[in-house]
Amino acid sequence: MLCEQVARMANCIHSDSGEPLLQVYAVCGRQGWPASQPDILVSTPAALLNYLYALDPERRRRSEFLRGVKYVVFDEADMLLCGSFQNQIVRLINMFRFEEKVLSRMKSTVVDSSMQSNVPPLGNLEAAYDDELLSKITSDEDEDQIEGEDAEGGSVLEDSIEDQVEPSKKKDWKRVRKNYNRSKQYIFVAATLPLNGKRTAGGVLKRMFPDAMWVNGNYLHCHNPRLEQRWTEVTIDTQVDVLIDAVEQGVRSQESNSKIGVCRTLVFVNTVDAVEAVAKILRNVGVECSCYHSDSSLEERSANLNDFRERGGVLVCTDAAARGLDIPNVQHVIQAEFATSAVDFLHRIGRTARAGQAGLVTSLYTKANRDLVASVRQAGNLGQPVEKAFSRKRGFRNKLKKRGSKGVQDVANVDDRVLA
Repeated sequence: MLCEQVARMANCIHSDSGEPLLQVYAVCGRQGWPASQPDILVSTPAALLNYLYALDPERRRRSEFLRGVKYVVFDEADMLLCGSFQNQIVRLINMFRFEEKVLSRMKSTVVDSSMQSNVPPLGNLEAAYDDELLSKITSDEDEDQIEGEDAEGGSVLEDSIEDQVEPSKKKDWKRVRKNYNRSKQYIFVAATLPLNGKRTAGGVLKRMFPDAMWVNGNYLHCHNPRLEQRWTEVTIDTQVDVLIDAVEQGVRSQESNSKIGVCRTLVFVNTVDAVEAVAKILRNVGVECSCYHSDSSLEERSANLNDFRERGGVLVCTDAAARGLDIPNVQHVIQAEFATSAVDFLHRIGRTARAGQAGLVTSLYTKANRDLVASVRQAGNLGQPVEKAFSRKRGFRNKLKKRGSKGVQDVANVDDRVLA
C-alpha cells in the first residue's frame, strides 16, 4: 500500500502543459515487472528480490537493470535495517554494489597488472562478498570478535571469509572490494533513526556506509510543535470508559464545528486481538469504526483505508498504520494502549498535525507505564529527542527492569490484557 501511495503521488507530477514528468511503476502485490523501463520503480524488498530472481534464475539477478540504476532510496530506513527486513536489504545492497564494481571495471581504461595476474574474476568473488557483508551486519551478538583486529590490521571476520576465497590473495580481494568508481547514490530516509547501539538502524548504516553524509531537520525524534497532547492514567476498571469518552469527543467536535469537515480519529493498540476487542466495544456504544491490522486481507485493508480517507470516522489499528500512510486531516490520535517503543510512539502521533495542520493526541497509560510516560513527557518539555527516554530495542518491560521499578510485575501482565 505504501508502494502504491508513492507511485500515485509521483505520477501526479506534471509539467506546465499537463504532461507527466515521470514514468513510475510499482512492483508489489500482484503487479509484475514493467514491460518498459520506468524512471522510478517502487517496490518492497521481498517483491523486488523475488522478481529479480525470477527474471534471471541462473545468476539470481538482472544485471542490466541493477547496473542501470543511479539512485536507490530506502524509505522507513530504520524499519528496513532492523528485524525481518534486514537480510533482504543487505542482499539488495550487495547486488547493487557488485554491479557497481562490474561497471567500474568495464569502464576502466587502465588495469593494474597486479590485479590482472592475482585477482580472480569478480564473478568468483560475488558470493564471498555477499556473505561477508551479511555476516558483518547480523553477527553483532559477539561484538568483541567483530571489533578484533589481527596482526595485519584486518578484522577477524573479514580474514576468515577471505581465506575461503583464496588465502594468498587477501590483499587483492580487499582491493577488489574497495577500489572501484561508485556509480550509484544510496539514500536512507526516516523520521526516526536511533544511533545508540551497533544493532540499531543508525549503527548498521555507520558500518555499511562509513563515509555517508548525514542530514537531519530540527524535528528528528521529536514530536510536531503544533501537536496538543493529553495524558490520562487509567486502570483496568476505567480504561474502557476513558477510551469511549476520548473517541466520542471527536464526534462531538465535528457536530459543534462545521468548519472541521470530515472528522478522522485513529485509535492505536498493540495487538490484533486488541483491535478486534476495541472495535467491538465502540460498536456496542453506537460508534461506527473500521479495523486495520496485518491479519486482515489486503483487499479488506485497502477498502477500510479508502473508506476512512474519503468518509472519515474511526479507524482502530495496530502499528501497521503508523508508518508512511498519508491520510489528510487526521484530527485525533488515541493511544488506547501505550506504545512499546519510542519509535512506535513518534510514528503514531505523527499521523496527525501534518502539512501545517494542528492535531490532538490522547495517550492512555497504566501504572506500569508511569515512569516511561514521565520520561517521554520530560523529553518533550525540554525539547529533547524522545528516543532518549527509551531505546529502539528495549520495550517498556526492559526499561523498567533497568530502572529497578516496582512496577515490573504489573508490566508482565500488560501484554496479556485485552480491552474488554
